[in-house]
Parts: sequence; C-alpha cells; structure tokens
Amino acid sequence: MPSERPSESVENFVKAVYVLQNNLGDSDDVRVSTNALKAALAISAPSVTDMAQRLVDEGFVDYIKYRGVRLTTKGETLALNLIRRHRLIELYLVRELNYELHEVHEEAEILEHSVSDRFIEAINTKLGEPEFDPHGDPIPNADGAFVRRDLQALSDLPIDTKGRISRLISTDSAMLQHTLDRGFILDEPIEIIARDPFQGPITVRLGNSETMIGFTVAETILVDVYEN
Repeated sequence: MPSERPSESVENFVKAVYVLQNNLGDSDDVRVSTNALKAALAISAPSVTDMAQRLVDEGFVDYIKYRGVRLTTKGETLALNLIRRHRLIELYLVRELNYELHEVHEEAEILEHSVSDRFIEAINTKLGEPEFDPHGDPIPNADGAFVRRDLQALSDLPIDTKGRISRLISTDSAMLQHTLDRGFILDEPIEIIARDPFQGPITVRLGNSETMIGFTVAETILVDVYEN
C-alpha cells in the first residue's frame, strides 16, 4: 500500500527551504532564516517555527534556533520530487494542452499536490523523459538527479558577449509575458550590443533585429554564453 503523501503545507515549506537554501550556495553550513521563510510563504514567524519543529520530528529538516533551517536528505528528496512534478506538469500544459507559458506556473502550483505519482510518470513517458521544462528549468529525474548548466544572467554580461537564451526564471506572469513579447524566447541566439550605466537598459541583437530590455527584466533571463 503506498505511503500517504505529506500535506500541502508541509510540501510547500520543504520546497521553499530547498529553493532558498540553494540560492544561498552549496555550503553544508548554509541555513535558511525563519524571516526568509516567513516572506516566501507569507505566514507568521511563529508558524514558521512551529512547522520547522514539526518537520524536525518527521525527519525533513534540521532546525537550530536563531540559526535557521536546513533540509535533511529526506527533505531534499521530497523537495526534488515536488520540483519534478511541478516542471513536468508545466511542460505538459504547454505541449499537450496549449497553455501559454505565462499561464502554467500557478496551474502547476495547484496540480503538483493533487495528482498521483502514476500520473506524473505517465506524463514523463508521454513527453519523452524531458530534461527541461518550458522555462528552461532542469527537471529532476525519478532519482532526483538533474542537468546542471553554467548559465549567466543577461544583466551581468559585457558588451560583445554572444550566447543563447537558456532559462527564464521569472514567476511573475506579467513580467514573463513582457519578456516573451520582446522576443526573448528559449534557444534564441543573443548578442550584447550596448549597456546603459547605472543599471540602465541593455541593447541586444536577437536574430536579425536589435531591441532593448530593462535591467530588472534582464536579471531574469539566463544565457548560455558561447566560448570564444
């Protein structure tokens, strides 16, 4: 008989710890603060502490008062499973159900908690065991392994850099649609033409045309830079 899945609140907490923990770096000493989790989950500080203490008992996290939260191996396995579910669902919605890219994140946030493991594996098979979702995010396999790439934010690239757009990391649907409307789509060749100072707009060549993009949006566009 299959084991019962954790509650949605537990899954959301563990996934938030994973994302925040990875944003802080790879060090084994990295811990996520309760304030960061409070902001990410839009819950009160006491609720964060209560959940962290509960998940210590369940083996998902290691929590030290005043130092923060870190996932255990069990917690990381759960987080990667959730990320796998989310990204496969997003890709299925785009490829098979004709969703627009800016529509899929919120839909997948709901579905990732409710569909069965069998359904997720059926999607994976149907899509040909894909490595990336429609945003260019890597999809963990059933063992939690995923493709790692050395991508750089468009906002950080110097003039004359060439590459291809490989990941769009904004979860804001309006910003994502703005990005797509300007022609910044996955696998599109890109070259940096000019940069205004003080975090001003960046001029790039996309295909045979030139366009400008604001610095804040450029931070959400990740590029696979060509080697010289």
